[in-house]
Amino acid sequence: MAILAAAAETSSSSSHAGHSQQQQLASTTCKAPASSSSSSEEPNKGVRHLCERGVTALPPRYVLPPSDRPAPPAAPRGIPVIDMARLRSTAPSERAAELARVDAACRDLGFFQAVNHGAGDKARAMLDVAARFFALPFEERAAHMSPDIRAPVRYGTSFNQLNDGVLCWRDFLKLLCNPARLDDVLPSWPHNPSDLREVMSVYARANQGLFRELMKAALEAMGITGQGVLEELDCGTQMMMVNCFPACPEPELTLGMPPHSDYGFLTLLLQDQVNGLEVCQGDDDWLLVDPLPGALIVNVGDHLEIFSNGRYKSVLHRVRVNSTQLRISVASLHSLPPERVIGPAPELLADGTQRRYMDTDLTTFLKYLASSEGKHKTFLQSRRITT
Repeated sequence: MAILAAAAETSSSSSHAGHSQQQQLASTTCKAPASSSSSSEEPNKGVRHLCERGVTALPPRYVLPPSDRPAPPAAPRGIPVIDMARLRSTAPSERAAELARVDAACRDLGFFQAVNHGAGDKARAMLDVAARFFALPFEERAAHMSPDIRAPVRYGTSFNQLNDGVLCWRDFLKLLCNPARLDDVLPSWPHNPSDLREVMSVYARANQGLFRELMKAALEAMGITGQGVLEELDCGTQMMMVNCFPACPEPELTLGMPPHSDYGFLTLLLQDQVNGLEVCQGDDDWLLVDPLPGALIVNVGDHLEIFSNGRYKSVLHRVRVNSTQLRISVASLHSLPPERVIGPAPELLADGTQRRYMDTDLTTFLKYLASSEGKHKTFLQSRRITT
């Protein structure tokens, strides 16, 4: 379950720097000779730091018990594709057909890929500056480390490093970027690379617009207005998790992220072309997602499952790592304002349908997260009403 709290160079020099920094980042594959202290390296310094120190075997705190280790991956497969150009169509039949696809994807798999979204240039720039951030010297990255899961800007490692019994092979930069307050939080974002704030804020605004389009489509697909929820989402929460999954010396023993579901309404995932995301289809059956070039992967979060009274599914997913390739991804999580209580949409209960979930809010979620590992769907299960 993901955590919430959430002067540019010239284009020619930025492009050159980005290329060289990405080469530097990708070349760190944890294959250099390890020092005698590598295996006892402080885990909270992160996996990039371990790789830079030359670790050649997985430190014990990263080794999963045999029952939790990923089986060898199956061949990557496609997931439902939503064409946003068709959602924007003025032809009623074309839009209706695409809405039906949105509804089916959210009900069945809980995941789909969005194409023709129009944010390609911003997405490519986002991946580039993210790679350059993780290629910075450790001291610069570490300046943003914090044990506080509520911190609006936080560099960290693993999944929930304060509570994880076994650490995960991931470093992340969390940025709170709520749409109504983005200009207020920008000064707290990292100032290196020098174009990070500009590039990431431009992407954050574009991502919020795409989220609103997709939520409008989801409400229409359910046949409800949401009673003003779109306007509330405009002033809601948006958080970006910028993830780095370095090449791992023993990928069969660990995961980049454990099985979890996301807390919000929708998550929009930007990733490079390195496979890693797996979606659970039940009974330990994991689908390795084959990403379409330029697509955004969209998944239903816990709040939308609650709001839809169970019609749309917040599905377990995880991230596996590999021994040769670094992977970069950016998960943008969107939901209502922190103080807003979330329950099933009243329109869905108007005919006497029984509610399936208790109301919840962000405070309840954060308290839960601070006291447990938050893996699997345990938080959502704690809100279910059993009869």
